[in-house]
Amino acid sequence: MKMSFRWYGPDDPVKLEYIRQIPNMHSVVTAVYDVPVGEVWPYESIEKLKKQTEENGLHFEVIESVPVHEDIKLGLPTRDRYIENYCENIRRLSKAGIKCICYNFMPVFDWTRTQLDKMLEDGSTALVYYKEQLEKMDPLSGEYSLPGWDTSYEKDELKHLFELYSKVDEEKLWDNLKYFLERVIPVADECDVDMAIHPDDPPWNIFGLPRIITNEKNIDRFLKLVDNKRNGLTFCTGSLGCASFNNIVEMVDKYSAMGRIHFMHVRNVKLLGDKGFEESAHFSACGSLDVVEIMRVLYKNNFNGYLRPDHGRMIWGETGRAGYGLYDRALGAAYINGIWETLSKTKA
Repeated sequence: MKMSFRWYGPDDPVKLEYIRQIPNMHSVVTAVYDVPVGEVWPYESIEKLKKQTEENGLHFEVIESVPVHEDIKLGLPTRDRYIENYCENIRRLSKAGIKCICYNFMPVFDWTRTQLDKMLEDGSTALVYYKEQLEKMDPLSGEYSLPGWDTSYEKDELKHLFELYSKVDEEKLWDNLKYFLERVIPVADECDVDMAIHPDDPPWNIFGLPRIITNEKNIDRFLKLVDNKRNGLTFCTGSLGCASFNNIVEMVDKYSAMGRIHFMHVRNVKLLGDKGFEESAHFSACGSLDVVEIMRVLYKNNFNGYLRPDHGRMIWGETGRAGYGLYDRALGAAYINGIWETLSKTKA
């Protein structure tokens, strides 16, 4: 296991010098954030991130994310240009030493929550998703911004995207994903880079938009689209674990044994009935997932990929990017390190 930590670049209030102080920290997970989606990243920008990371004693080996342009997901005629740009980004990142690229194939919206600062019983705040809140929302009203939405879309642009996606059902999205993978994975293979798709978060359709990386059956289908070990997973325990139909321990066991998990996002969630959840502390008893068992099957299967403590609460008065403060994620890293060390010494 290579412990890593998400960092949003020089403007992130969580500084690299703080991240390096977390015991057993191996890598920084970051990206180039000032280039429009679909365009080629300047090599100078990649090199700058590499230099900043390595000057702080950390490895620069994981990118999260290289976003997939909507034209690719929609299967528009313009997709070939964006796919070629994507392939060029893989080549440039490989040249800089990147070994793993995380991405997702969620239409329009990335992770979605209905509130970013829900106060929990202990006084901390967390990201939550309440079904009743979502049902009252209209993404095209323009009256508010739902947490987790891509704020780069203006109201008219969003409406146009929804019109285009009205012609894209789940099967069409599968076709477009296969088209993308058939062109990208060979380049990743040549460049010695693992491609790691992030599951849909949450793993069900939202506002009529299809989502397909949602459960074991669909992940099996995904891995067979291009049956190459470079075509693998960012296995997010919280994204898949917020649906009761997913058995997270069994899925982690299965896919890590196959060698198809390249990147682990480990966090806990507290399930609240049908399509509702609150993010919680990593400690197993705080949520609905058994983090010890998750780590046990990873250890059993000799997992040697990258792992990061995923979303944390805001605790101890910290302010900053919701879900990405320093303190609770550092606690999560320490908790995961403790489990891993115990497993290694007891040979569990």
